[in-house]
Amino acid sequence: MKEIISIIPARGGSKGIPKKNIINFLGKPLIYWTIKSSLECKFINRTIVSSDNDEIIKISKKCGAEVIFKRPKKLSLDNSKSLDAIKHCVEFLKKKEKYSPYAVVTLQPTSPFRN
Repeated sequence: MKEIISIIPARGGSKGIPKKNIINFLGKPLIYWTIKSSLECKFINRTIVSSDNDEIIKISKKCGAEVIFKRPKKLSLDNSKSLDAIKHCVEFLKKKEKYSPYAVVTLQPTSPFRN
């Protein structure tokens, strides 16, 4: 079976909108809607959140996502790229779990409206 995972990059240090990934949106934290979409997708086998923020991590776990590490600070800076956080997650899975997915889907928590 070809495993497909989603990785949701959600760093805590937004300057534009502080705590944007967990602000209340329609009665739930913003990240909830992205986690929910991923968990409900019949093609996605694992939903993983990559974050450096304890509050985001706690909320993500409560919403049903896996949080398998706390993202390193060097990958959570203003100039950090989501791609580097995605690569870190895939490399972590390969090294720590000997797990390599067939495909990776990146879902941004700031885009809650999706099918």
